[in-house]
Amino acid sequence: MIAKNLKPPYYAVIFSSILTDENLEEYGETANKMVALAKEQPGFLGIESARSEIGITVSYWESEEAIIQWKNNAEHTLVREKGRSTWYKQYSTRICKVEREYGFLKE
Repeated sequence: MIAKNLKPPYYAVIFSSILTDENLEEYGETANKMVALAKEQPGFLGIESARSEIGITVSYWESEEAIIQWKNNAEHTLVREKGRSTWYKQYSTRICKVEREYGFLKE
């Protein structure tokens, strides 16, 4: 689902990844838990995710401070460490400020 009702300016964290073949069921369960936890964080605005050969998750935040607080969340930190040791062959995180947006919806 595409995140709705975002009012610029806001911040986007773009997380791109390539997985190993290890414990993918556990990875999926943990990813779902992280989404639920992120939604509880102050400043969280929304999330979009897709996975094929490359997974891309974009989370939206009110401020850079909210992003730092999420990064420093204890449970999120443990999961990042598990990701590096088990699930990811490669990943990249990019943070950007969204100054404007537009879209289309056919109903």
